[in-house]
Amino acid sequence: MDEKMKKELKETVAFFVVALVVVFAFHTGLKFALHTDSPLVIVVSGSMEPVFYRGDVVLLKGVKPEEVEIGDVVVYNRPYTKYPIIHRVRGIEEYNGERCFVIQGDNNFIHDFYPTPAGEIDCVPASAVEAKALMVFPKIGYIPMEIKEKLGMG
Repeated sequence: MDEKMKKELKETVAFFVVALVVVFAFHTGLKFALHTDSPLVIVVSGSMEPVFYRGDVVLLKGVKPEEVEIGDVVVYNRPYTKYPIIHRVRGIEEYNGERCFVIQGDNNFIHDFYPTPAGEIDCVPASAVEAKALMVFPKIGYIPMEIKEKLGMG
């Protein structure tokens, strides 16, 4: 390998290392600034169309239950599901002394049910809600999502 090729290889490796560090630092900064472990999520279903489409990336902000209002789009974890769910708050109730949200995808016909040891309930407990949507970046997550699915990772 001649000197020119060695130099180009070193520059390419340095570029990728710097790019990885910048992406990691940006993601870590977002986690800290937005108070959530997952500040960016890729939409994987059509349940929120026409607001969010499959492949859109949504910027999230961690929230306290008392900050969630009707109309907010929130992300919550549902037992036995692979991915967090991002749907809209349609109502606020109380269940077992805890704030509980009636949540539904904009493109769904019925609201979400939440499994508990006592059976399914009609609302999502506040403790399951992690964040709410701030803004959407259309389609920029489509290619990584497709690659993960093709590799069997998604």
